[in-house]
Amino acid sequence: MTSSSSAPSPFNLPAWVERLVQDQKTPLVSAHDRMGLVIQLALSNVEQGIGGPFGAAVFEAQTGALVSVGVNLVTVTNCSHAHAEMVALANAQQQVRSFDLGAPGMPPHQLVTSCEPCAMCFGAIPLSGVRSLVCGARSEDAEAFGFDEGAKPKNWATALQERGIDLIRDVCRGEAVVVFQEYQKRGGLIYNPRRGR
Repeated sequence: MTSSSSAPSPFNLPAWVERLVQDQKTPLVSAHDRMGLVIQLALSNVEQGIGGPFGAAVFEAQTGALVSVGVNLVTVTNCSHAHAEMVALANAQQQVRSFDLGAPGMPPHQLVTSCEPCAMCFGAIPLSGVRSLVCGARSEDAEAFGFDEGAKPKNWATALQERGIDLIRDVCRGEAVVVFQEYQKRGGLIYNPRRGR
């Protein structure tokens, strides 16, 4: 990641995150390598007891340069929208000093996330300006462990592609699901909102 701008990051990441990525100077060219970093973030988040079993990162799509990372911070921040994707996107926008990660003159950016987006993150992806999305686990994998993915349209993948956002699914899916298993084994909180009355 490049040095930060003068404005504060929307989400402050735990010190262990900075230590994990500070040596990541070599661009990660393949989707598999990028996902490896993201899954390591998710697993470390579980091991550190910080939040849910999710990780994300924003890369320059063509070069593989790391722009920002995110981990799930919902429980530690008491903020329901502090999902890994939202954290990574917000911090990337701060890093490049633009609310549009697809602004003219800017390299195309890619969001890599350890799980397919929930309804909230799905909505944020086209608004962020990223040009591609790479996902590990599927939404049904997260739901099988009790997470509420929200009312996402059934044709969400096509909807993103129609907006010019390339999608790659199931990258290291098995490894991403192992993070859910570890979270469950450690008694991790399933932090869904109250349903009904």
